[in-house]
Amino acid sequence: MAGRAGPRRDTRGIVDAPDLFARVRFRRREPDPALRPYLEHYWLIDWDLEQPFASQVVPHPSVNVVFQRYGHGPDGTDFAEVAEVAGIGLELFTQKLEGRGRVCGVQFRPGGFRPFAPGWPVSEWTGRRVPIAEVMPATTEADIATVLGPPEVRSEPLEEIGTAVEDARVAALDAYLLRLGPRPDPRATLAMELVERIRTDRTTRRVARLAEAEGLSVRSLQRLFAAYVGVGPKWVILRYRIHEALERAESAPGGEADWARLAADLGYSDQAHFVRDFTATVGVPPTAYGRAGA
Repeated sequence: MAGRAGPRRDTRGIVDAPDLFARVRFRRREPDPALRPYLEHYWLIDWDLEQPFASQVVPHPSVNVVFQRYGHGPDGTDFAEVAEVAGIGLELFTQKLEGRGRVCGVQFRPGGFRPFAPGWPVSEWTGRRVPIAEVMPATTEADIATVLGPPEVRSEPLEEIGTAVEDARVAALDAYLLRLGPRPDPRATLAMELVERIRTDRTTRRVARLAEAEGLSVRSLQRLFAAYVGVGPKWVILRYRIHEALERAESAPGGEADWARLAADLGYSDQAHFVRDFTATVGVPPTAYGRAGA
């Protein structure tokens, strides 16, 4: 399975992306070619905030490995370094950012994580954040420190974190994941291909039709997704609908989305069903979300 050219540039899943990007330094970077069939991208965030800020994300159907540092290090204050495997989030994810910090994340393609941790079905991590050593025991404290890089002094502006520093983080992530080595698995490849079909083909709206097109029973398809994606195919279809709704709402002229038309475009038979799904996923009805972003 070939990787796409370059990391994604959309903001799908990020609630009020412009507000977040105005407060943090956010970049996506492409992994080593050998890793691209399994990874979406790396994502790097640095912040130095005078006031706390809560970021919100409607999670993708992807496992993430997250390396985090909080604190200031050389300027006399303590800092903490942690690394976790973040399974697929079933609910709106809120992260409070304050002070100075850094995150170096790995977003795997849906279905792409199992080859790095073949001992468990991916559903084992769904809805959970687990210390990385429990899932990938070959990870060392030195790996975490190398990925995060040396702590900058507090006086260094975020905009002066140069390309060389970012390149070093990306190289460390590449070396770490290549050392673990993805184990080729045809069923992982199939799972990734099916999720990509759901993401890119808006006509894929029913689990039974997806299973039939692949020559599988619905139950077999559900077992495949549980083992390699971590959630069921129906959940993936719904989540990508909501991601598209959020992105299109952000880009609507004048900030006024036509929710009825959007619901129809996304394949909903009626607007009420769309409103229920949107509200359950994002936490507010579409019209309230639109007013908040205006």
